[in-house]
Amino acid sequence: MGKFFLFSLLFWLTGNPFLAIILLLVILYLVDLRYVRLLPNWFRPIQLNNRLSKLKQSLKVNPHDTSAKLETARIYMEKKQYDQALTYLEGIKETLHDSAEFLADYGISLLKTGRIAEGEEQIRLALARNPRVKYGEPFLHLSQAFAHRDTAKALSYLESLKQLHSSSVELFYRMGQLYLELQRKDEAKAAFREAIEVYNGLPKYKKRQERRWALLSRMK
Repeated sequence: MGKFFLFSLLFWLTGNPFLAIILLLVILYLVDLRYVRLLPNWFRPIQLNNRLSKLKQSLKVNPHDTSAKLETARIYMEKKQYDQALTYLEGIKETLHDSAEFLADYGISLLKTGRIAEGEEQIRLALARNPRVKYGEPFLHLSQAFAHRDTAKALSYLESLKQLHSSSVELFYRMGQLYLELQRKDEAKAAFREAIEVYNGLPKYKKRQERRWALLSRMK
């Protein structure tokens, strides 16, 4: 009813039904981006590329800037360009070899480029320093890496992840998806339920960030 009223208003203002439909879709997209986040953020790639360009310019001036290299690597990881991420991570490995965050990033990138044994070793080093590093996300990446190689190991890593009682709704949703991939429907349902319970217990500011994953979990 609300959408019909909005469309009618836009049609009245523009006098063009096609333009009214386009404006309605834009408004609905912006509302989703602000409050729900079910749809992809089409502006995010532009933001990442702009930031990447600035970081590369900065590294030309100061090629030994460790924090800039780490941020660059993480942007490439978000873009799923893990080979590029490894190029920067390898360059700061000696400086950050004791950092659980760095070791987790390094291990994940190794896993994603097919270097499974090396990636597992680096992530285990990260977890030895901080079992809750990245809210338990490394356990999920390990499970994904072994899902079709060693099911028992994949399930073991998922069990370790459950023991952390993470506050990340996204993590529980992704855990449920992986359980479905492993044909473990009961565990998948439990993970989706846990995602919703975690979401319900979050403060208001955090709910906005995690709402997408809670809604997706409710659809399962």
